[in-house]
Amino acid sequence: MTPPSLHILFLVASSAALAAEPTAMIVTPASTPGWRFEELRRIPAAEARQGVAADESTLIAINNHALGQYRKDTGVRTAGWECPAGDPLTHLNAGIVHMGKLYCAHSNYPGVPNLSSVEIWDAKTLQHVGSHSFGRADGSFTWIERRHNRWLACFVHYGKKGGEPGRGPEWTRLVEFDDEWRETGGWALPADLIVQLGARGYSCSGGAIGPGEYLYVTGHDDPQLYVLAFPTAGPTLRWVATIPIPAHGQAFAWDPQNRGLIYLLARETLEIIVGRITTPILER
Repeated sequence: MTPPSLHILFLVASSAALAAEPTAMIVTPASTPGWRFEELRRIPAAEARQGVAADESTLIAINNHALGQYRKDTGVRTAGWECPAGDPLTHLNAGIVHMGKLYCAHSNYPGVPNLSSVEIWDAKTLQHVGSHSFGRADGSFTWIERRHNRWLACFVHYGKKGGEPGRGPEWTRLVEFDDEWRETGGWALPADLIVQLGARGYSCSGGAIGPGEYLYVTGHDDPQLYVLAFPTAGPTLRWVATIPIPAHGQAFAWDPQNRGLIYLLARETLEIIVGRITTPILER
């Protein structure tokens, strides 16, 4: 699989761009042939600000300190949860449903130093049932996923609000944990993708394993879905493809039953976008 167009340009420019101001010019790679998005419908969801999680029959829209559960078939809201800002939660990000529980990445963004935790709800009732604190972490926790019976957790650094002195988006890291939250591995994002994601001072806001066992990620406000491959050697993920999407970054979810079906956010209109990703893998 060849990398997206302008990949070579990014490699040449990445060292200088990483040190540039957050207002650096953004160069967006063109879409990669064979990879495309088709929108199917939209579901209004008042909490559709930070992320969305999916199980067999419902979608859970995620806001900073609120959740809303919606039926996939009718879009009817069936449950909710919320707390006052900062009491006890401040900034929920992405979430996934695993074995009947909703696991969400949580941080004190835009507070510094960065503090993070995993927050856990019953996926059917949205009753809060657990928490795991990372405390003072290396980066701000933005998304969580499962791969090979391990947790994947992304801790980002910002070049603007919420960033810690001396560290920018190039310090973003993907960490693997076992079920006891012991660190077992980790990877770095490609340098050229960090230039793309960090051009406005942000980093990687969403990530999930999808078709082909690739890692698909989004930025904070980029209207693209980026496709990454895990390396066979070395610590750095490989940028495989870029897919234009009608959403400006944030966290997303794959349908657990319908391969290629994806749920995105339209933050401006508070909607969950239901769509389908077509890839060379799915066309075989």
